[in-house]
Amino acid sequence: MKEKIVFCWSGGKDSALALNRILRGGQHEVVSMLTTCNEHFQRVSMHGVRLELLERQAQSIGLPLEKVFVSQRSSNEEYQQKMSACLSAHKARGVTACAFGDIFLEDLKRWREENLDRIGMHGVFPIWKVDSRNLLREFFSLGFGSVVCCVNDA
Repeated sequence: MKEKIVFCWSGGKDSALALNRILRGGQHEVVSMLTTCNEHFQRVSMHGVRLELLERQAQSIGLPLEKVFVSQRSSNEEYQQKMSACLSAHKARGVTACAFGDIFLEDLKRWREENLDRIGMHGVFPIWKVDSRNLLREFFSLGFGSVVCCVNDA
């Protein structure tokens, strides 16, 4: 039986490649793509992508999209409380893990794992520590493309 997981979807290229690996791997059943969104700006918190694009991504992938809204100046406490509530509900339905498209940031990975451990879940990191040149080759060989849709002018 496949392990039920939630995929934390940012809408970016790393998420796309990580999700593709999960879906091709055959070991997991992705029950939902979960994205944290800024309530005030109505955009993805991580990348500032418009929600309309996020919804179109999920529709084209064919997986349910779940949005967790945080306030304009969300604190770590608010984020953790809302994500814990959401993931605890998934856990009650048999979900045991959360997957991410993280590659390099050790402190972020550790933080994610500690928060998941508190609610009795674990993390799945399909592209963790893979050489970025190899990821780029894989990304394009699979037919993916990338479009800049949000820029921080600072």
